[in-house]
Amino acid sequence: MKKIIIDTDPGIDDAMAILLADASDAIDLIGITTTFGNASIENSTRNALYLKDKFSLKAIVAQGANTPLVLPASPPATVVHGDNGLGNIVIPTEQQNQAVSQTAHDYIINSVKAHPHEITLVAIGRLTNLALALNKSPEIASLVKEVIIMGGAFGFNGHSGNLTPFAEANVYGDPHAADIVVSADWPVTMVGLDVTQQSIMTNAYINKLKCKSPKYGAFISEISAFYAHFYHADLGLDGFYVHDSSAIVYAIAPEIFTTERGNIRVVTEGVATGHTLFKQSDRLFPIDEWSNHPKQTICTNVDSEALLNLYMNSLT
Repeated sequence: MKKIIIDTDPGIDDAMAILLADASDAIDLIGITTTFGNASIENSTRNALYLKDKFSLKAIVAQGANTPLVLPASPPATVVHGDNGLGNIVIPTEQQNQAVSQTAHDYIINSVKAHPHEITLVAIGRLTNLALALNKSPEIASLVKEVIIMGGAFGFNGHSGNLTPFAEANVYGDPHAADIVVSADWPVTMVGLDVTQQSIMTNAYINKLKCKSPKYGAFISEISAFYAHFYHADLGLDGFYVHDSSAIVYAIAPEIFTTERGNIRVVTEGVATGHTLFKQSDRLFPIDEWSNHPKQTICTNVDSEALLNLYMNSLT
């Protein structure tokens, strides 16, 4: 089984990704670190603890950053995820479990050092916690097995941004952190809008999941109703894109994705803030702020049917 820590801002699609990790025989979910984004840091942490209580998750929960490294924080994405981050379902005011005392980035550092070359970090929110971990303990880069990021957009399949015309929300939310993380000398795979917007969970799919999955189906149907309503109102979709769960699917079955290797940078200021740029060429240009960065992997296509089947089969 693959040991993973999910860095997350739950978030409806985050919750669905966490439950996929819990259900999968291929994954040992040892930790959940929280960040701001879809919800405030307080709501993100409460939601993670609520999932831990409700589904008896063994994962440690550690609370993380509540502001970006440099820029002011954007408001929570309540229009997409509801005021409480989970589609405004009723959540108990008190949780049975509590977050550990150490910060998220310290938990990441300590876990990676305790399990060298074993832990995959799956980041499905802002990348602030990972950047803080690298800044405090750069040596973890050589000890992490892999970093999988749901974030970015590189223009494949016509997908270039969802918060701005050229920026994906997780990267835009802390572009300085994103640039640090993709520039570090550890193996990164970015599962961006190029592939996440190729897969859609329709309303019929969710209804089928509700019927077939006694443990998870009714809960996912309940939280995703708000999410589906947003996508229908905003884009006219029947259902919603499979963003965060795609990163977990990559951890389980990378063979269903098409990938490319190259250098990545993130624009950190100006009108293109949050834009992810991918250099495919090995040519050294006269001015080249890519060439001294390690090559990383981006996903450029996905077998959507296989992805949706894997999610359904894992939870049922």
